[in-house]
Amino acid sequence: MKSIKHISLIAVILGAVCFQSCKESEPHSEPIKENKITELEKKDFKTYCNPLDIDYSYMSHYRAINNVSYRSGADPAIVNFKGRFYMFVTRSHGYWASDDMSHWEFIKPQSWYFNGCNAPAAAVRDGKIILMGDPSGRGAVIETDNPELGDWKTNYAVINVEGGVQDPDLFVDDDGKVYLYEESSNKWPIRGIELDAENYYIPVGEQVDLFNLEPEKHGWERFGQDHNSDLKPFIEGPWMMKHNDTYYLEYGAPGTQWNVYADGVYTSKNPLGPFEYAPYNPISYKPGGFLKGSGHGSSVKDNNGNYWHYSTMAISVNYKFERRLGMYPAGFEDNGQMYVNTAYGDYPHYLPDTKVAHHKERFTGWMLLSYNKPVKTNSGLVTKDINVVDESEGGYMQEQIKDFNINKINDEEIRSYWVSEANNDSIYVEIDLLKPMNVKAIQINFQDFNAKVFGRPSGIKQQFVVQGSLDGENWQTVADYSKNERDMPHAYLELKNAFDARFIRYNHVYGYNDYLAISEFRVFGNGKEAKPQTPLNFKVERQRDRRNSNLTWDKVEDATGYVIYWGISKDKLNLSALIYDVPNYELRALNTDTGYFYQVEAFNENGISVKSPILYTN
Repeated sequence: MKSIKHISLIAVILGAVCFQSCKESEPHSEPIKENKITELEKKDFKTYCNPLDIDYSYMSHYRAINNVSYRSGADPAIVNFKGRFYMFVTRSHGYWASDDMSHWEFIKPQSWYFNGCNAPAAAVRDGKIILMGDPSGRGAVIETDNPELGDWKTNYAVINVEGGVQDPDLFVDDDGKVYLYEESSNKWPIRGIELDAENYYIPVGEQVDLFNLEPEKHGWERFGQDHNSDLKPFIEGPWMMKHNDTYYLEYGAPGTQWNVYADGVYTSKNPLGPFEYAPYNPISYKPGGFLKGSGHGSSVKDNNGNYWHYSTMAISVNYKFERRLGMYPAGFEDNGQMYVNTAYGDYPHYLPDTKVAHHKERFTGWMLLSYNKPVKTNSGLVTKDINVVDESEGGYMQEQIKDFNINKINDEEIRSYWVSEANNDSIYVEIDLLKPMNVKAIQINFQDFNAKVFGRPSGIKQQFVVQGSLDGENWQTVADYSKNERDMPHAYLELKNAFDARFIRYNHVYGYNDYLAISEFRVFGNGKEAKPQTPLNFKVERQRDRRNSNLTWDKVEDATGYVIYWGISKDKLNLSALIYDVPNYELRALNTDTGYFYQVEAFNENGISVKSPILYTN
């Protein structure tokens, strides 16, 4: 994969602009003018939008069984090595590197696992990155001091613990000691053991059982969509952090394919415990919105001293393990409580190097303008059957969405998608925003329909042109990617200058798959009318099953949707869920042994309402 620094990116936009941070002035706009096309060495973005727009690998390890093609990114292990970030991802046949968490370059290492790493572990020790990720579950720690070249070396000392090593995590403590944590199971607990860093990282003593799931007490650990399955949940993906004198051992649950895939944390004063369950769990939870789930992740400190949490998000259409990556601002409260802010987590947020008043609050305030708006295309609808691995009858996937109509392109559901019967440069898709609005960013999420790609072949790219219009007749180009040579499966386009438009058009130029399929065409910015009113008559009733609460409120007529917040402290409502259209929510992610505070707000294209009063249930 070519470095982004060496790829010409044709970009654009017109008008006058002025924006800097969350608390500073927003862009003012002018009518669209003819673009001046500029060759850029790399994108000069101040924002990002989940899912991360990287060149995800096509999975090949199931090809011999079902011949279903899908790309995926999951189980991210990210480390800061000498000021540069390296991200290791399941079965990717290499890894990614970035200086700023915005421009990620894929590295095909000189030596690597033939079948790709699986749920890898990575840490930094003595000027080297150490790593585990052998798909067999029985491998040695490998290391390199030159990850750009990727001359990974093994010491041949296979770590052969009972049951093998699944979903490993390597942690280097302040005293230089190294610890291994691992497990992925709906039976066995997370385990830990010290490794002898001076003797080929061989285990010291016996593994220690640290903790397991308790779904009868922790509602968020229950399996299934919205925690509605009786199947046994999975615990997996440990990741150790140390903050001050406390060890924070993150873990994922209850299953990677569900909207409620999340990360929780146990804490201890010693790396091998005993560990105590954090009553504010989960820490990373995103059950609603366009792209759902935020589990099996890793946390890393950026070069400005702020923490970020990278996690796995579910698509689960072509296969249950079809996934993507998300990043969220994270950190620790003054009392040591760990947080990950996923509110509006698939809307544009400010990047690490963009200064904001508070790291915890990086949402730009750019609202979604395209949701369920009138949309049309000049292409017919595909009538082919889907080629997927469907495990929905066994309770391990959601049912397939088989309607590929054009209205699936802006319904805020990544599992549904539009499929064109043609794939040529005459195709367009046009969204009518119904009113002139100020457009600041666009995201085009491509999907794989009956794809035939495996691994990382060269030449994968998406080429298109985006236009805007105030009247639907006079069009001007706002982003020209007609000569793009980069793989952009979730093309996020931060417009250099905001502009006013009512109509937005995607003009297709080239797609590498046989079929053009788009899961979502998203337009962000701000409307010019009033924000919604605060939801009234907000009530919360905790169910007899204390893992659940019913939240109700009156419908706000001009609201696009609502965000609910909750937590165990009134001033730390760090958990959230976004829902579209209808009010009311059954919250099924509570811990039985604590009381909760709750709040709700409404949002629309123009902004966010004042939050409701905070309520409490014991």
